[in-house]
Amino acid sequence: MDISNETSPVMGFILLGLSAHPKLEKTFFVLILLMYLVILLGNGILILVTILDSHLHTPMYFFLGNLSFLDICYTTSSVPLILDSFLTPRKTISFSACAVQMFLSFAMGATECVLLSMMAFDRYVAICNPLRYPVVMSKAVYVPMAAGSWAAGITNSIVQTSLAMRLPFCGDNVINHFTCEILAVLKLACADISINVISMVVANVIFLAMPVLFIFISYVFILATILRIPSAEGRKKAFSTCSAHLTVVVVFYGTILFMYGKPKSKDPLGADKQDLADKLISLFYGVVTPMLNPIIYSLRNKDVKAAVKNMVAQKHLTE
Repeated sequence: MDISNETSPVMGFILLGLSAHPKLEKTFFVLILLMYLVILLGNGILILVTILDSHLHTPMYFFLGNLSFLDICYTTSSVPLILDSFLTPRKTISFSACAVQMFLSFAMGATECVLLSMMAFDRYVAICNPLRYPVVMSKAVYVPMAAGSWAAGITNSIVQTSLAMRLPFCGDNVINHFTCEILAVLKLACADISINVISMVVANVIFLAMPVLFIFISYVFILATILRIPSAEGRKKAFSTCSAHLTVVVVFYGTILFMYGKPKSKDPLGADKQDLADKLISLFYGVVTPMLNPIIYSLRNKDVKAAVKNMVAQKHLTE
């Protein structure tokens, strides 16, 4: 179904955001801005150290660099728009800009799901088959793995975004969200969205359920291998190599499950409060996880901490 002036007079959308709570907007503007700056700084430093430090030229840190770049792209696709909405009385976005923003956020989210499963496989090989690790995780293998993650996420986003934006929007153009979140946009369509629902269910199975299952199975084997290590020091060292990734996985998927798995309130007053809570949870999910990733990896990884210290020391020497 093509978009035309007869079937789709809507040329843009109004983002509701926190319009009903103007007092919160200024507070959240400062808070989200600070968190965004931390995201840019933390992930930017991680990307730099993984490129500049030769000791970090390994599959694990190559994936970590990709994850940091992905987090920067993901937040940049939505946070500037959110910050602008906090300061602008009329929060509008054009049809094409909405499509671009939806595509970018969807692509980054799907890519991260696949990339986290690739990182789990890397940890599985490193701990369960350490002697074969250099062969199994050679550059000829891990680079295509990362590229495949990006390709899969982008392909899925093209499909979902094109299906959503081809729908006619001939009624209300107010999106009850901070950004062009796909579920909020689909609610405005004045046509059958069953194809969209089916495609999203299939995508959720491929990009959420399957990676979670793969990560779970990988860590079952990892845990079994670690428990067979005779010395306590050996077990601690083996677990430390995957603890940061496991923490990131728990934060990433735990937040998703919390967002979409909690029960909905049937009381109108409770529904209004829950609507505000859902918006704030979604907002913080988009910035907290990317902000925590570099913190988790820098605090729980000696190699990254040493690389950052070396980079800072070299900068002082050059000055």
